[in-house]
Amino acid sequence: MERPSSFAKGTLWNALVERASRALASGALVPIRTEMEVIEDEGVPFLVRVVSNLERKARATQSAPEGAPPKNPFLPPYEEDLFVGPVAPAHACLLNKFNVYEHHALLITRDYEDQDSLLTPADFEALLHCMAEFDALGFYNGGRLAGASQPHKHLQLVPVPLAPGGSRTPMDEAVARGRLPFRHALGPPLREPAQAHALYLELLREVGREQPGTPYNFLATRDWTMVVPRTQESFESISLNCLAFAGSLLVKNRELRERVRAVGPMTLLRAVTGTGLP
Repeated sequence: MERPSSFAKGTLWNALVERASRALASGALVPIRTEMEVIEDEGVPFLVRVVSNLERKARATQSAPEGAPPKNPFLPPYEEDLFVGPVAPAHACLLNKFNVYEHHALLITRDYEDQDSLLTPADFEALLHCMAEFDALGFYNGGRLAGASQPHKHLQLVPVPLAPGGSRTPMDEAVARGRLPFRHALGPPLREPAQAHALYLELLREVGREQPGTPYNFLATRDWTMVVPRTQESFESISLNCLAFAGSLLVKNRELRERVRAVGPMTLLRAVTGTGLP
């Protein structure tokens, strides 16, 4: 039976919660357990998480037979317990199989598009459909150097606030003050697809990332929109994606957490955006 073109308005959040419960029970959802600590730097309370089971993700992603091309998990048939529903005009919503944040959702193109390609009005239509359903940080890792781990185009949504009792993201107050010490372009919130796409292109131009294949991170909340140019994927052995620019970092072990503490999280963000040290 052909699936409907999109979820019914007002149903996405309940569908995410129900699907996550089922996927946990079946083992399809494999949460990455972490220890979280707040490391304050330049007025931002960064959430720094230490991974306890990243090796499980590594084993699962290396399970293809030797010599066989890796399976694209973002093309049909989707892993049924991770499939939340179709999203108009041409997308699907899946649970992130290896999630740090609860109810972390992926918004993927149903047909293959490359993660290095620019976002389109259709991508923004789908993103805004989802962001109207629940309060979330929407983001896009534009290419491998920006932290993308899959080549199939996918946006992501993480429910906010990222930590209980706080602002939507740890970076919110710094954004409101206009004091971000790394290269970036800031804009107002997304309102409707045409405005969102035009704003996105304007922010890309501001940071010199308007050509496909030039790496960047795109972030959006109900209060602000940001594009961050990238010059490298990691600081030393600490990988950084969009969430770092919202104030959330993930490290593989406690030694790396201590390295983050010693150097300062903002130094990492400056380094991977080509901003340099103050």
